[in-house]
Amino acid sequence: MSETRLQDEYNKAIRDCDIFVSLFFTKTGKFTEEEFDVAHQQFMQTKKPRIYTFFKNADVNINRIIREDFLSLDSFKNRLGELGHFYTGYDNIEHLKRQFKDQLEKLLDDGL
Repeated sequence: MSETRLQDEYNKAIRDCDIFVSLFFTKTGKFTEEEFDVAHQQFMQTKKPRIYTFFKNADVNINRIIREDFLSLDSFKNRLGELGHFYTGYDNIEHLKRQFKDQLEKLLDDGL
């Protein structure tokens, strides 16, 4: 038993981190969105954590798509746009690693 939700522990860790990375494919979940919101609120107050959001570019079997999942993803992408947050697409794990490495190098170049 815990006096709080386990999610509260995750949210605390997010508030304490320097970098927050979220990866998406075919849907967003309520806890993932909550974690993003916590990271974003913390960033607005303290300029940390730096937030990196990646969406996988891949073919999806239309017969396996759940409408609500797709709508959650589309809604979340729209919300990111409203916040002025730019997300990045990636094609495979190597592409993701290369893009994230580029972002880390930019932070280092900026002295952060």
